[in-house]
Amino acid sequence: MYDVIVNDWGETTYVPNTLGRILLALILILVVAVAVHFAGKYAKSQNSGKEIQNKRLLTVKQVAFCAMAIALGTILSELKLFHFPTGGSITLLSMLIICLPGYFFGLTAGLLTGVAHGILQLIIDPYVLYPSQLIIDYFLAFGALGLSGLFCNAKQGLLKGYIVGVLGRYVFAVLSGWIFFGSYAWEGWGALPYSLVYNGIYIFSEGIITVIILAIPAVSKALARIKQAALS
Repeated sequence: MYDVIVNDWGETTYVPNTLGRILLALILILVVAVAVHFAGKYAKSQNSGKEIQNKRLLTVKQVAFCAMAIALGTILSELKLFHFPTGGSITLLSMLIICLPGYFFGLTAGLLTGVAHGILQLIIDPYVLYPSQLIIDYFLAFGALGLSGLFCNAKQGLLKGYIVGVLGRYVFAVLSGWIFFGSYAWEGWGALPYSLVYNGIYIFSEGIITVIILAIPAVSKALARIKQAALS
């Protein structure tokens, strides 16, 4: 499923071949299908002044929002403001876009959307030195962005959810760097401190930029209106 090649830095890397891409695409379709299933929202209705039982609703519009977030997040991830040669980059708000389905529809849809995004990253722009590394770097790290769904109904939920999602991705990125990339540590640095700093540079740089943008009232109001539209 993977071809073993040597990249420009002399590293032995694993790149999905045609069969691997087909299997990843099938997994992606399955993940999106499951995400779509859980993209329903819970709504409360009033009947003669009395609250009735919550009912899960699933609309075509919600399905479209999840799919668009995956597509747009993948496109924005290719617009790199800064890129480390050994992996990791500051992108144009791609993490924010992947956090939105969780903020809109809840934890399950958010996690599965994040995993789907990770699979696309693995297909489009893989950087895999060890087969087991891809589980952490692509499935778990990107999937963690869906933790934004923990705050889908909270006050300032998008800001809180985004921060938690970014921290979740950071934890897995640090774990991967510590386990698999310790040999890249700067002179005099241990594997764990190196991974903490290295991954913090690009993840928190993008995170800080995004938080500043979210603090702009016009932006937060616009995203709140988009959520209302997605849930209507």
